[in-house]
Amino acid sequence: MSLKFIILTTKGIIRDQAVRRAAMLVIVLAALLMAVAGATFLSGWLAGDKWVFLIYWLFCAWLTLTAILLSIFDLLVVRVLLRREQRRLKREVFGKHDRNGEQ
Repeated sequence: MSLKFIILTTKGIIRDQAVRRAAMLVIVLAALLMAVAGATFLSGWLAGDKWVFLIYWLFCAWLTLTAILLSIFDLLVVRVLLRREQRRLKREVFGKHDRNGEQ
């Protein structure tokens, strides 16, 4: 994979709300599946080697952190869009007024 492809894919995920939310869903499900698998039927295999254990749980933590950061970013984007829409509606309903209240 080239760096340009990774950058363009990342921009596409960040800019499109539906894709961003789908990516969050996939990441959260993957982290949840890893946590359940690591705590149950993979626990014996993970306990066998400290490096495998460390890499496995670091990757699970990285997925969780990625989902958290994407959700915070999505929250901030939604708040910005909400404020923009509120301003637009105020202008539409009340019209454009200057400081003296005249149009």
